[in-house]
Amino acid sequence: MEKLLSVSPQNSVENRLLGALPSLEYERLAPHLISVDLSAGTIIYEPVQEIEFAYFPCSAMISIVSIMENGATTEIGLIGKEGMVGLPIILGGKHHANQAIVQIPGTALKLEGSILQQEFHTSHSLQKLLLLYIQARLTQVSQTAACNRQHKIEQRLARWLLSVYDCVSSHEIPLTQEFIANMLGTRRSGVTIAANILQEAGLIRYSRGKITILNQEQLENAACECYRLVQDEFIRLLGTKRG
Repeated sequence: MEKLLSVSPQNSVENRLLGALPSLEYERLAPHLISVDLSAGTIIYEPVQEIEFAYFPCSAMISIVSIMENGATTEIGLIGKEGMVGLPIILGGKHHANQAIVQIPGTALKLEGSILQQEFHTSHSLQKLLLLYIQARLTQVSQTAACNRQHKIEQRLARWLLSVYDCVSSHEIPLTQEFIANMLGTRRSGVTIAANILQEAGLIRYSRGKITILNQEQLENAACECYRLVQDEFIRLLGTKRG
């Protein structure tokens, strides 16, 4: 379902990037922003598909997923209200080598790529904001790669659950262990063991198809340093943490 967004003060917009724009620059974009409801499993774009629209999530969570020839998947990017999907539009590459898929349903603001590209080249504030966001995303991607190689599965799971919370601002997360295993690029049995460790420590509660974060502070202590490093980089570059 799509509907045009009426022009309103940008501080009422849930997406952090749009909310950080100066009023005049936001008002130029606002008539072109379309509010959309995104269902879980909706594919925003496929690998090597030309990207026509950018999406600024508000309550939805979108994953950038690498798909191997054998069908195995690993999440390489996690985007919520702090960010944008469709960076190749402003980078000039036109398409991405990976898939973008909605993992948690919710709303997003959709913007035609040609309009975003035009504003990117004419609006100093938008250009600076998106370039800083790209740098933060590069940190996220590179640190995730290191994390997947160096850290224990329970540390990675804690880090990932905190990142999901940051995207959707909800302690109840509708995700199965099979899905989490696909995103972390590991076996489901490993996720089961890791989830049990975190549950026995009183940090989460797992029921079929749902994980509830019970103690966010202690979950941060259980996570590896990668979570804090990425958060610190978002704060340094964009002035706000992801969540």
